[in-house]
Amino acid sequence: MTRASRRSKNRRKNLKRSFKIRAKFRPSNESQATISPKVKKYWLQRYSLFSRYDEGIKMDEEGWFSVTPEEIAVRHAQRSVGGGVVVDCFAGMGGNSIQFAALGYHVVAIDIDPKKVEMALNNTKIYGVDNYIDFIVGDFLQLAPSLKGNVAFLSPPWGGPSYKMTENFTLNLLKPVDGHALFQAAQTITPNIMMFLPRNVDVCQVEELSWLSSPPLNVEIEENYVRGFLKAVTLILLILQRIKNEINMFS
Repeated sequence: MTRASRRSKNRRKNLKRSFKIRAKFRPSNESQATISPKVKKYWLQRYSLFSRYDEGIKMDEEGWFSVTPEEIAVRHAQRSVGGGVVVDCFAGMGGNSIQFAALGYHVVAIDIDPKKVEMALNNTKIYGVDNYIDFIVGDFLQLAPSLKGNVAFLSPPWGGPSYKMTENFTLNLLKPVDGHALFQAAQTITPNIMMFLPRNVDVCQVEELSWLSSPPLNVEIEENYVRGFLKAVTLILLILQRIKNEINMFS
């Protein structure tokens, strides 16, 4: 065999070896294959939902379109009353629970689906906050009277992606019961309540929730944006804020 032939043979071996190495480390398309067309666009936004998605985050199909984007979940935690216990009434994949715990809150995370709780626990471990969260498998409406906390966070199901087709989203479209009933259940836990709602929610109807308390609560409605796009609104009703305002008024 001539020197040129040996070089050509060695080059082919090296090219073959290089191809095998590249093929071995090529990103797998398995995760994409398991994503249904219904949630494909949410999968493309996965790092907006969980910045640490690639570290083993788990979600079911409903979780893809119901989890709070991480940027908004951080904002929710920042807007809460300082310290204490947060009751995450519809914990789902744990997006909000993670951010509340990251700021030092003790979180009671509730979901009626044991599989969702299992996934949420996995996700909290990835973020290193699982020791700050107690998960409960159960119906929030039944558990509420036995719970106490500093803040009740409500992110109830909106009925799936079809909520966008409704021009004026009313509180009776929330699940598993209407928004008024959910709010009243949360009031048995604490007067400090946050509700994460669709961007097309009836704002006038939402404001009326503050009058279900006696005396009426201080209410704020905050628009939530991600990358410049309006994603949702957050209703904030905090009795502590009302008290602070009264103290400042007479000081």
